[in-house]
Order: sequence, then structure tokens, then C-alpha cells
Amino acid sequence: MGVGDTWINAIVGAVITVGLSFTSFSPLLGGGVASYLQSEPPARGANVGTISGVIAAMPLFVIMTLGFALLAAVPSESGGFHAEIELVLIFGLILSVMFGMILSMMLLWSVGLSTVGGYVGAYIHMESR
Repeated sequence: MGVGDTWINAIVGAVITVGLSFTSFSPLLGGGVASYLQSEPPARGANVGTISGVIAAMPLFVIMTLGFALLAAVPSESGGFHAEIELVLIFGLILSVMFGMILSMMLLWSVGLSTVGGYVGAYIHMESR
């Protein structure tokens, strides 16, 4: 871990982000640790933090996708075949919009805070020398 080990440092930051996901600021810490280990200027540290945030968002995306798939698989108990098709189409449309909104907010939160953490972590490393 150090200069040039961008992917390893980003994975370490992503593991920290996922491990501390019970806190609301875990992407900030994960990105900060990744860029601190990278030992580069703040602008490059922000890049490592961004990569860390994208990697950390992948498990959250898989869990969210499985949850929405299970929710969509619940059969409806409405009257008649025609009403059931309409209900499924409306429910699917609403679920797709919700999925897109939640996914974009999750990515914005995870990647955005990891980028800020990456900048701050690299700045702290630069000032502590």
C-alpha cells in the first residue's frame, strides 16, 4: 500500500466503508483512509476516494436490487386477469422510478462523500509530513 497501489488502496477504503456502513459517514472515512494510504496530493487523493466509493457502492447496489426484486415478485390478489395485469404494470412503473431515484441518491451519497474524504485524507497526509 502506497504510491501506485491505487486499486489496493481503493479496495481497502471500500472495505472500511462497507464495514462501517452502520454509520452515516462511512464513505467519508473509507475515502479518507484510501487516499491517506495513497500518499499523493489532494487532487489525486480525491480520485482514489472516488474509486473507493464506486467499489463500496457495488455491494449496496446488489442488496438493493435483490430487495426490489423480492418486492416485485409478490403476487397481487385483485379481481380478474385484466385488473392484475394493469396492477402489475402500474406497480412495476412505480417501482422502477423508485429504484432509479434511490440508486442515484445512493451513488451520490457514497461516491460524493468518498471523494470528499479522499481529498481530506490526502490533505491530512500532506500536512502531517
